[in-house]
Amino acid sequence: MGEDTSYKSRKVITIGVVSELTGLSERQIRYYEERKLIFPERSERGNRKYSFSDVETLIEIANKREEGVRTYEIRQDMIKKNNLAKDEKLRNKMLRGQINARFGIQKNQ
Repeated sequence: MGEDTSYKSRKVITIGVVSELTGLSERQIRYYEERKLIFPERSERGNRKYSFSDVETLIEIANKREEGVRTYEIRQDMIKKNNLAKDEKLRNKMLRGQINARFGIQKNQ
């Protein structure tokens, strides 16, 4: 499988629009980037570009912050979830390989 190219993952939204959508200030959004909680792309002119997935992540971060969760804890949770997703993807790939080998399925078919 290739990279996710759905509309949710396309980085096309400016920080001003993200601020309006999330209710966060532009400074808060930049702070979450500094804390490595969000990863916008940069345009040729250096402007930040966000995706709808980034907007959802920022809303989740804001909700957790309101509950008193520190940014460090949020980051550690994000790392843990990312590692679990990678592990699951690898397990699924290995399982498909084992099934294909068991039943003699060629990858090209």
